[in-house]
Amino acid sequence: MLHDRSVFTLIFIGFFLLLSTSFSLASTGTVKIALNYPETGPYSMQGKDQWKAANLAENEINAAGGILNQKIELVTYDTKSSAEIAAKNAAHAIDTNGAKMVFGGSSSAVAVAVSKVCQEKGVPFFGTLTYSTTVTGTEAKRHTFRECYDSWMAAKAMSSYLNKNFQGKRYFYITADYTWGWTTEASLRKFSGTEDKSVHKGVLTPFPTTDFTAALKKADQEKPDVLVLVLFGQEMANAIRSAHKMGMKDRMQVLVPNLTLGMAERGTPKAMQGVVGTLPWCWQIPYTYNYERGIKFVEDFQKEHQRYPSSSAGSAYTIMYEYKAAVERAGTFDSAKVIKALEGHHYQLLKDEQVWRDFDHQSVQTVYVVRCKPRDEVVKNRYNLDYFEIIDSLPGDMAVITRQEWNEIRKTAGKPTRLEKLPGE
Repeated sequence: MLHDRSVFTLIFIGFFLLLSTSFSLASTGTVKIALNYPETGPYSMQGKDQWKAANLAENEINAAGGILNQKIELVTYDTKSSAEIAAKNAAHAIDTNGAKMVFGGSSSAVAVAVSKVCQEKGVPFFGTLTYSTTVTGTEAKRHTFRECYDSWMAAKAMSSYLNKNFQGKRYFYITADYTWGWTTEASLRKFSGTEDKSVHKGVLTPFPTTDFTAALKKADQEKPDVLVLVLFGQEMANAIRSAHKMGMKDRMQVLVPNLTLGMAERGTPKAMQGVVGTLPWCWQIPYTYNYERGIKFVEDFQKEHQRYPSSSAGSAYTIMYEYKAAVERAGTFDSAKVIKALEGHHYQLLKDEQVWRDFDHQSVQTVYVVRCKPRDEVVKNRYNLDYFEIIDSLPGDMAVITRQEWNEIRKTAGKPTRLEKLPGE
């Protein structure tokens, strides 16, 4: 009789443990987050860094319990830097995969297209690498946030350096013919005093393209003091290598308004030597200013991938953690409440403090001006990736467009000066 009772007790305990385990697993569940990035195409190096950093953040967050007891399941899509493909990807991620958040991109045309889809479907979208002022300007949406800086901020920071060193000099612009290129050139012309196109000439180049010989020859004929390459990714790398072979860098200062580690690497140490640009973050910044969390990210990324992370990686990593923090502050994955938890929120992760501005959802942050180091210094590094010397910086509140300026831009475009909510929200 005692034996039977013991058996019954053991069965009951086993059943209870099984039930408890099943309940625990059911309550954990998963939340899907979509990374919509250029796995292939001219911006693939920037895209792959986003995936590496997002995957690192996914593993770290899941190891710590996930978000609201939900483990992250990262679903990925290749945009191929095509706005049309990216928009279809975003719709599929939300409608078919049930993604609660979409992020990524290395093209402002892609960012604008994806932001429209996410606005219509009521899902937050975070831009990782999109610099056109339109993204949080004329095309700003309530469901869109930009973690990196924009062309306006980059131009403001660079203009301080340019006005000290190239006041009254002649410029020539070679610009990618799409929204990022247009707004970047316009911003830099404005703040460098080179708006007179009869003096400071330029040429638009198709996007995408691989051969910049004709554009560079036209620039060389004008004999400018400053050559501005408003090009990105592989295109910038192709152009700078050609300019170096043509000896143009010996005759003029080359500027790259929006620079990344991947672009410098593809450009090669010799061709990039002396090039000046801006960026929102690079792996040297945490070490230069002793940002412990940034140092840890660099070293964890390096350990896993045997290279240093780029600004694209840093932005993707930060977005994952900022979305997690916003959901936890809101206590829900509900988009409206998550957005409210983000607006006006100050945060610090890989660099100094940043803030999600409430009226346009731009991340206000310090902008860094860098010069590419001499070739011999670059190749001393274990990965040949020590490209950047920080030569100047500008605080975010001094670099970013003001509320009054933003209002005027919106009014001129016939847009409201408050981000629109969805019907019924």
